[in-house]
Amino acid sequence: MTDEGVQKPLSELLAEASINLDGSASSRDEAIRLAGAGLLAVGAIDDAYVDAMIDRENSVSTFMGEGVAIPHGTLAAKESVKSDALSLVRFPDGVNWDGNDVRLAFGIAAKDNGHIALLSQLATVLMDPEKAAALRAATTVEQVYGLLEPEDEDE
Repeated sequence: MTDEGVQKPLSELLAEASINLDGSASSRDEAIRLAGAGLLAVGAIDDAYVDAMIDRENSVSTFMGEGVAIPHGTLAAKESVKSDALSLVRFPDGVNWDGNDVRLAFGIAAKDNGHIALLSQLATVLMDPEKAAALRAATTVEQVYGLLEPEDEDE
């Protein structure tokens, strides 16, 4: 029996070294490379995965709305993933993402089919307009972690 069904909280997958709150990019691909750099910085991927992130973007946009994109590699590149991880790049001045204004790019690296669970967790956070706005405005790593912590399930 493995722990495959147990999903780590987003805050545990996002290392401080993979957070850039003052990113600047002149193009979508440059923004994706910045998100990939955060994953490389923590040893979650090898260089080939960054190219696969751009390949994915060229076939299917990862723009999610609300100023957020979640670039990730193609399935063919999963061998380039060493461990599950997230990166976050905040673009205070925005970046043109195929005609959309992107302020946050979450890079995703996941082994096997883990990206689906990661995308689901991220979507839950980003569908909350207040949390999404707070993430777009975050200027400290502590703010980011606070916003990505799982909600208390006590009612």
